[in-house]
Amino acid sequence: MISLRTCLPLFLAAAALSSATAQTYSNRIVAVVDGTPIAASEVRDTIKAQEQIIMYQFQNDPARINKELAILRESAIETLIDREILLAEFRKMGGVIKPQYVDDDINSIIRESFKGNRDAFVDELAKTGMSVKKFRELREKMVIMNVMRARNSGEHPPATPREVEEYYNKNVDKWREGDQIKISTITISKFSGEAGSSPEKQKKLAQELRSKVLNGGDFAATAKTYSQDSRAENGGSWDWMAKTDMMPAIANAAMELKTGGISPIIDQETSFIIVACDAKKLGTAPTLEAKRPEIEKMINQEKSKANIDKWMDNIRKKHMIKRF
Repeated sequence: MISLRTCLPLFLAAAALSSATAQTYSNRIVAVVDGTPIAASEVRDTIKAQEQIIMYQFQNDPARINKELAILRESAIETLIDREILLAEFRKMGGVIKPQYVDDDINSIIRESFKGNRDAFVDELAKTGMSVKKFRELREKMVIMNVMRARNSGEHPPATPREVEEYYNKNVDKWREGDQIKISTITISKFSGEAGSSPEKQKKLAQELRSKVLNGGDFAATAKTYSQDSRAENGGSWDWMAKTDMMPAIANAAMELKTGGISPIIDQETSFIIVACDAKKLGTAPTLEAKRPEIEKMINQEKSKANIDKWMDNIRKKHMIKRF
């Protein structure tokens, strides 16, 4: 038998190694811009507050959380590289940011992501271990980025009637109100509780069931045999529901299907879901004229972004960038 006296040094050594490994990762350089290093710890600090805001803002939509977090993490290093470039360009031109601009930026976050609840904002920020002062410093740099981009959005012609009409037809489903959907589902839990089970094996099962249905298998019979939600006994069939009463990921997947269509596998927090669209009753969409001002604004924003992207491609070539 190994004594506690023998185990303790081993435990302390392991803890020290773990701490050293974490410290090494935090100090790891992921990129260098004009000789200025960007450490992994800086990437982590930059995104952790934004992650907490995303999780609070979309707390009732796990699929949206996963999507937004994936985008944030995937682009984090490139965003910091661009930030260093734009800060350098801002300093070169002798720019100064008024404190009011940063105040307005933070107030906008509180208003849009926390419905104006400043206490909730402070609480969520505290969960990340970041102070309000540190967050403000990070947002000041983001404001500078936005100012520099806005200065270089360039001139472009206003949206044409044809562009507005095409944009409306492409997005009208998002604006319609009163949609109702009748669906059937097959739900496979990620955690079945059976020995040897794993989320990976459960996903494979969901994929096999989806293939079976797509190849002519009976959806209702498959749901009765394999589904693990409250509608399994009914062959996965649900009553008519308003789109707004459904989980957003499921509602959006169903709306994209034609009647009789089968969705891709929807990856939720605790389960994999296959949706069949049994029927749809479309609600009322706003008219093109009602949406025209908003559409024109969106098209102009897209054109500005194209100009900014082109400018950023050129400005990056003037700076020494190394990625590791």
